[in-house]
Order: sequence, then structure tokens, then C-alpha cells
Amino acid sequence: MLSYATHIKKDSMFNTPPVFPVFAILKNLEYVKQVGGVDEMQRRAKERADLLYAEIDRNPLFRAFVPEHNDRSQMNVSFFLEDESMTEKFLSACKEAKIMGIKGYRDLGGFRASLYNALPLESVQALVNVMQTFK
Repeated sequence: MLSYATHIKKDSMFNTPPVFPVFAILKNLEYVKQVGGVDEMQRRAKERADLLYAEIDRNPLFRAFVPEHNDRSQMNVSFFLEDESMTEKFLSACKEAKIMGIKGYRDLGGFRASLYNALPLESVQALVNVMQTFK
């Protein structure tokens, strides 16, 4: 599929390349270049993750899935409430702050915040604000 030779042999009739995903990748790569490249995207990812992990580590109501700092994901931050009976109240507080999809794993429970590249730092700050005011 990704070999030009295959398309040439088939007179471009082998298969239609996935045009929209190729276009979406182009736009994404143009954006990454515009904001400063991979180094800037890495800096932003670290900033988002550091903000959230700092609150998890500081706040006695929460505990990280992964205690070792070097092993923690910058993209998917997983954490627990120390008192799991407060889960529904925390989810309700998140929903009130327009934070969706925070509920964690079916088998393990807890919460998972996905901090993908398109997520602004302000969205992470909104979650941190909920965590700080949650009782």
C-alpha cells in the first residue's frame, strides 16, 4: 500500500490512498513545525505532566498508579483516590468542571487523564483546580 512501485505497476489502481488521514498528518506536522518542532512539543508535554503529577504527589487524597517518577507517562496520567468511596463525588466534580473521560480502567479503577499534544495547559490546570478544591 505504501510502496510507489506497487501503485505504478497497477496504474494507480491498486488502492486509493487514505487521503483524509494523509491530509490530517500534514496539518498536524505543519502545526508542530510552526510552534517550534518536536523539542517544543516535548517541553509542553513535560509541563502538562509535571503540573498534574505535582498535584497528585502533593494532595493526600490522591495516589499515582506509578510511584517511580522516572517510569511515569507524560501522555496518560493514571491515579487513584485514597478513599475509593469518594469516586462518584470526584467524577461529579469533574463533570461539573466540564472534564470528561477521566474515569480510569475497568479492572483497576482509578482515573486516567490523557494529556495528548492538542490539550492546552489550561485544561490540566482545570483538573488540578478540581483536585485542590475536592473534599
